[in-house]
Amino acid sequence: MDFKLTDAQRMLQKVAREFAEKEVQPIAAEIDKTGRFPRETFDKMARIGFTGIGTPLEYGGSGGNDIDKVIVVSEIAKKCGATAAILSIHTVFSSIIQKFGSEEQKQKYLPQVTSGGCLGAFALTEPNAGSDAGAAKTTAILDGDEYILNGTKCFISGGGQAQYLAIIASTQPEKGLKGLSTIVVEKGTPGFTIGKIEDKMGIHASETVELIFDNCRVPKENLVGVEVKGFMMAMNALDGARIGIGAQALGIAEGALEESVKYMKERVQFGKPLTALQGLSWYIAEMATKIEAARWLVYYAAHLKTIGEKHTKEAAMAKLNAADTARVVTNLALQIHGGYGYMRDYPLERMYRDAKITEIYEGTSEIHKLVISREVLS
Repeated sequence: MDFKLTDAQRMLQKVAREFAEKEVQPIAAEIDKTGRFPRETFDKMARIGFTGIGTPLEYGGSGGNDIDKVIVVSEIAKKCGATAAILSIHTVFSSIIQKFGSEEQKQKYLPQVTSGGCLGAFALTEPNAGSDAGAAKTTAILDGDEYILNGTKCFISGGGQAQYLAIIASTQPEKGLKGLSTIVVEKGTPGFTIGKIEDKMGIHASETVELIFDNCRVPKENLVGVEVKGFMMAMNALDGARIGIGAQALGIAEGALEESVKYMKERVQFGKPLTALQGLSWYIAEMATKIEAARWLVYYAAHLKTIGEKHTKEAAMAKLNAADTARVVTNLALQIHGGYGYMRDYPLERMYRDAKITEIYEGTSEIHKLVISREVLS
């Protein structure tokens, strides 16, 4: 089996790499320091077609598949993990609508979140329902031609900036996990407000917020698919999202390796470049090997999703391994840089902080081990 890129994919990679170098890297430190959402970068990603990868042309997308998405997200993550997170998580909304939405919903929402410059978001997590999605308490009760939403979501990436949000809520609370449904809520809907904006360790420019629903009324036409299929939709969405986060982690690790190689070639100690020091060279070997293994897992999971095969186990493996790789590689890269790596003049301390979240969101590493073991044992 071979994962050689096609000519079109190599061109896409070149475009994404140049975009990351020219548009993403110059403001990466600034948006990390201020926590500012890079609206100008997101708009440029929409114009160039990155936000529409994986969505058909007839819905405003730019076509392509999940391998193309991995290519773009990983290239951007080399320069800014937060910007890569914004793009990766944004596409979860469009994937839900594309797979489960009605034709009317596809026509309404997809052009807006692909080429229209609108941000999409996905809201599952609640204060008492993180890894245990079945404990979700947000309700959406049908009242005539409207659903009335009540509850709170937390740790929602892009929730404050999103125009459209796919909310997992209980339409039949008495059924617990089997009563969850997916409903689209638009920004500005009465009864829907943004609560706490989280002050995070990393990916500062990727805003993470609390969503509050207080008798928020939305048309029943905003129900995605049919009722009580929300948990299935959420798990399907997470399988794809985990590949995206795997690509983010892969890119962060690749970026840290590139910075380390550059530094070791330039830095002289004891009258020799750092490349002459065997111990540090072995760090490079370890980093490169872990990255190559992570790349194959991420691309394989994306390949399975692209051809329509089940990929729950492989997506979990890809994210678990890539996240661990990002943590290990950024740590070694920072060590190679020594004191300089600890300073904000270099990007390593930012990469180190950004890498950690890949072990937590879209399912913790511990949850992925549970998913993998269940799949293997079954």
